[in-house]
Amino acid sequence: MRRGSLVQLVILALGIAILAMLVLPYARYHLLSQTAQRPITPRGDLSSLEQSTISLFERASPSVVQIVAMRDAGGFVAGDETATGTGTGFLWDAAGNIVTNAHVVQNATRLAVRTSEGTIYNAELVGAAPGYDLAVVRVLNFVSLPAPLPLGTSADLKVGQLVFAIGNPFGLDQTLTTGVISALKRRMPTAGGREIADVIQTDAAINPGNSGGPLLDSAGRLIGVNTAILSPSGTSAGIGFAIPVDVVNRVVPELIKSGRVRTPGIGIVAASEAVASRAGIDGVIIVQTMPNSPAAKAGLRGVDPRTGAIGDVIVAADGKRIRKLSDLTDILERIGVPGQIRLTILRDGSERTITVETADISQR
Repeated sequence: MRRGSLVQLVILALGIAILAMLVLPYARYHLLSQTAQRPITPRGDLSSLEQSTISLFERASPSVVQIVAMRDAGGFVAGDETATGTGTGFLWDAAGNIVTNAHVVQNATRLAVRTSEGTIYNAELVGAAPGYDLAVVRVLNFVSLPAPLPLGTSADLKVGQLVFAIGNPFGLDQTLTTGVISALKRRMPTAGGREIADVIQTDAAINPGNSGGPLLDSAGRLIGVNTAILSPSGTSAGIGFAIPVDVVNRVVPELIKSGRVRTPGIGIVAASEAVASRAGIDGVIIVQTMPNSPAAKAGLRGVDPRTGAIGDVIVAADGKRIRKLSDLTDILERIGVPGQIRLTILRDGSERTITVETADISQR
C-alpha cells in the first residue's frame, strides 16, 4: 500500500472516531432515555426494627403536643402579646393535664396547646416546679383527647438501651429522633441552686423546641422528660438530657393536687464544698440551723458565730456516706415529707447518730 493511501486511511479513521464521539451522546439520549414512568421495584418487608419503631411512633405521637407560651411583648397596646416560647408536652391523664418543662411556660401570660391533629386549645398553668424544671398545664374545653403515655421506670435503665424522643424541634411538630442511653446518674442544675440527680444522658437528637417532650423506651413507655442539650451552637451535638420518670412520677401528681411541690429538708444552711475542702473535711459542714426547723429541734449545731469553731459535720445519712450537700438532698428526696432521716454527725472529734424529722422547706 502506498504511503498516500495509508495517510488517507488514518485520516478517515480519525474522522469516524471524532464523528462517533460527537454523535454518541445524542444517540444515547434518544435511545436510552426513559420517557415513561419507571416501574417500581418491590422493596420487600420492613425490618423488625423499622416495624417496631413505626408502631411505637404511631402509638405514642398522638399523645405528644406542641405548647406555645404567650408573653407580654411590652408594647404600647395593652394586652400586646407575642409567642416567644414554644416547646413540647405530653398527656398525663384523661383530665387534660399535660406535662412539660417549667422553663417552657415561665412568665407566660397565656398558653395554647396544639395537638397532633392540628386542633388548638387554650390552656392554663396548673403548677410549676422550677427546682425540677417540670410544669403541668391543663387543656380547657376539650372534647376528646388521646390516651396518656404509658409509664416506665428509670430505676432499671441500662447504658446502650434504645430510646426515642418525640417533639417539636424548631417548631417542626411530630418529629421522631432515635438513639441510645449514653450515660446515667448525671446531675443537672436547675433553678434555685438545686440539682436533679440520676439524669439520663442520650445521643438522640434534642433541639430547641424538644423541651418538655417524652423520652421513650423501646416498649413505648415514658422513661424521661427531655429538658436540655449541651452544645456550644445551641443545636444537637449528641448530648441531651432528660429528667428521669421516677422523679416526674413523684413531682407531677403533687403539682396537679396543689400546684406546688414540697421540698424535703431538715432546715440547715451548709457550707460550700470549696469551704469544706479547704478545711480538709469530707462531709457537710452545718453553718447554721434555721429557727424552729427539724434540725434545730433535733439539737444539731452550726458554726459558732463568736469563735468560728465548726459545730456538726454530717458524714452519713441512713447508713450512706455523705461527702457533699447533693448526696444529702438525694436521700431527702427519696424520703419525702413527712419522714425521718438518720444522720451520722461528727461532733468534737467523735461520731454520733441523730434522727431528724423531714419538713417542707419551700414554705420557710
